[in-house]
Amino acid sequence: MKKTALLLLALLTGIVNAQTNEKSLLWKISGNGLSKPSYLFGTIHITCDATLSDKVKKALDNTEQLCLELDMDDASMQGQMLNSMMMKDGVTMKSLVTEADFKIVDAFLTNNVGYSAEMLNPVKPFMITTMLYPKMLGCEMQSVEAELMKIAKTQNEETIGLETVAEQLAVFDAIPYQEQMNELVITAKDNMQRDKTELTQMMALYKTENVEEMVAFTEKSANVMTSKYSDILLKNRNQNWISRIDKIAKSKPTFFGVGAAHLGGEQGVIVLLRKAGFKVEAVN
Repeated sequence: MKKTALLLLALLTGIVNAQTNEKSLLWKISGNGLSKPSYLFGTIHITCDATLSDKVKKALDNTEQLCLELDMDDASMQGQMLNSMMMKDGVTMKSLVTEADFKIVDAFLTNNVGYSAEMLNPVKPFMITTMLYPKMLGCEMQSVEAELMKIAKTQNEETIGLETVAEQLAVFDAIPYQEQMNELVITAKDNMQRDKTELTQMMALYKTENVEEMVAFTEKSANVMTSKYSDILLKNRNQNWISRIDKIAKSKPTFFGVGAAHLGGEQGVIVLLRKAGFKVEAVN
């Protein structure tokens, strides 16, 4: 009897997980006490083409507010981010590398962001990496989140966040500064070639709408910031979001937009919402 129960549990778990194999960035959330459906959409934070599909626009029409990872309408957000950019305990980039490597990073940053490593010395290396994204992209940078916000604004709907700026940036205190700096040195030494290749591959993968492959891609990344610390960057945050999504969706029909890599996998938002009692279906 016990073996039968375990087998049944394994089969049911397999079914729950297998259902995420459908290729879609947009998912309908219903059941579990919701009076009207909400929607879950996988975004890409930077891209060359942030055009929204008709099905996404329709889902925005059918909801009453937009919820992103952060409340990007918050006027205080920029100030909060600036306050969280510095490394703690007096750590600097110069203290994390050899003199030779610091000179390489210094020349690279001066050339690509217009600020020397000396000027940016106390800033978290990951934050400096984000300054390089426009250069890595090779096109005019666009944002899916910005496009979602434009529509929400025209519909006179509020934009809210799943987590605070402090919560999101605390992630980069949890990832060792040494690891962050090691990756920045690699980026400087190969003049962003590795990062450009991975970003191009991710943008192409995003167009396939295969959320499972996106999770696998991040876990295999050559950049240890992405692959080694996926628990900190993705899984832990996914767990934290479920009760918040539950509360928000029950307050009013909501369009949730989070990074697409958060959706798939056994610890992804889709599976976790199903385990919490919601029906989550791909919209195609």
